[in-house]
Amino acid sequence: MATTTATLTLSSTDLLSDELSLSTTATLTQAGNATGLTGTTGLARKTVTGGHAQYVLFDGSDYTADKAHKLYLKNVSTTAAQYFLITVNAEDVGRLYAGDWALIPWSAHDADNDIKIDPSANDMTLEYMLFTDE
Repeated sequence: MATTTATLTLSSTDLLSDELSLSTTATLTQAGNATGLTGTTGLARKTVTGGHAQYVLFDGSDYTADKAHKLYLKNVSTTAAQYFLITVNAEDVGRLYAGDWALIPWSAHDADNDIKIDPSANDMTLEYMLFTDE
């Protein structure tokens, strides 16, 4: 059984009136049980060259519905204004600006639930990995 652990640490000395120090950990497990996620697409990078336009990063019809898939995304750009717009099922999830990353759950229930990425500029690179409950 694979064991994959995600840890998030948030800290700030000037965001709130008191110092912020928050840390949480989760073990990535399959839907409805304690068995670790065993599938992955592997860590990869995609560089957008030429004209920038929305593209499908993961096709929802390629994965089993209602599972505990987890998606890792990171914008490796160092240009502050550059972002990737993340869209799922035609709904904007948000923008990943330079250096931003996200770990989000994903239910691949059908082809309408594709993960789409729209870069704000040419020659941008996205780092990504899908942990799958297959």
